[in-house]
Amino acid sequence: MIYAAASLLVGLVLPRLEYRYLADYKHGMTVAAAIAVFSSVASGMLALTGIIFSLAFLMVQFSSVAYSPRLVLWFSRDPVISHGMGIFTSTFIFSLTVLAWVDRYGSGNVPLFSTWLVVLLVIASIRVLAILVQRLTILQVSGVIAFLGKHGRLAIGEIYPNMALPAVDEHVAKPRSEALSASLSVTQRVMHTGAPMVVADYDTKSLVKLASAADAVLIMPFGLGDTVFEGDTLIEVHGGRHAIAPATLRLAVQLEQQRIFEEDPKYAIRLLVDVAIKALSPAVNDPTTAVQALDQIEDLLRRLGTRHLDVGQVPDETGTLRVIFPTPTWDDFLSLAFDEIRFYGVNSLQVMRRLRVALCDLAGAVPRERQTALRHYLEHLDMNVHSSILDSADQRTAMQQDRQGLGLTRK
Repeated sequence: MIYAAASLLVGLVLPRLEYRYLADYKHGMTVAAAIAVFSSVASGMLALTGIIFSLAFLMVQFSSVAYSPRLVLWFSRDPVISHGMGIFTSTFIFSLTVLAWVDRYGSGNVPLFSTWLVVLLVIASIRVLAILVQRLTILQVSGVIAFLGKHGRLAIGEIYPNMALPAVDEHVAKPRSEALSASLSVTQRVMHTGAPMVVADYDTKSLVKLASAADAVLIMPFGLGDTVFEGDTLIEVHGGRHAIAPATLRLAVQLEQQRIFEEDPKYAIRLLVDVAIKALSPAVNDPTTAVQALDQIEDLLRRLGTRHLDVGQVPDETGTLRVIFPTPTWDDFLSLAFDEIRFYGVNSLQVMRRLRVALCDLAGAVPRERQTALRHYLEHLDMNVHSSILDSADQRTAMQQDRQGLGLTRK
């Protein structure tokens, strides 16, 4: 709509200014040629707009069936699609408006600057069309998996501090949180009203500022990705010198109909697991795709394994705890990443071998205190292999490590 309004405004103003003040600047085309060119451009833009819709529907349908219906929203909201539709619409509208000023009042003139603007819009439309064709590559399985891994890495780097650096005021915040329930009473509750929504993000900076101003502690019972229903408590205010406006607190909680990547790396792992287990379904039987998904999952877990995960306790500038919300532990991430793939891929040699090498490599990449959970998963993996339908020879094969799944055994 912005593109359409802008092109209509320019189309009404620019040719008029040219006719009134720049009449000496004329294009060399004849009136008949100009009419033919502008008419062709306008009608051609309608065809390109139809291609945009076709590509959008193709991306939505294919991604929903082949990978995960939760990927549909991101593919359909690709900004290139929106800008492409806008540029094509602008070219269509502006060409029509310029057409009205060709041979205006029998002058025999073709506006120069408006004609060149139409040419520039056509070039931009062709460029956008080329980008849209390139966008189809993201529908390939490797493109989808790389897309999910990229967003997961961005979220991890944004949220979790590296263990090589000290956690911000961690030694100050934790003791206060342990004694919080005994020292501060609940003075205010903010409830959710309306349809079920997903907690997409907490604006911790705003929440800390509000809590500091009231000398209170804010506790959110729900973590990122949780669904809240009518009557659920979004925020509890503990202590405080005065009440905080509920509307202000609600604005600091971002609720969406669907989870997002930006502040929730669990969701990237969740979608990678979805892609893997759909590939392992009897209707598809594509364990290689599951192995490719495990490549990205292992990379995300390696990054998580070397970072502080307890980011749900946020102090203010003085080190006083102000905001608390639940965050996943290392065990939670491991369970999310491996449990379903292990369950559905228990009879796949590729998946079992790739899972084993992922667990062994992770054990060598994370701190010692996080290796216990990995040893537990290796033991559980051995139990799954021995209780599977594989015969003894296949079980021995499944117990080996292979980063490719099948193709390069490692001792």
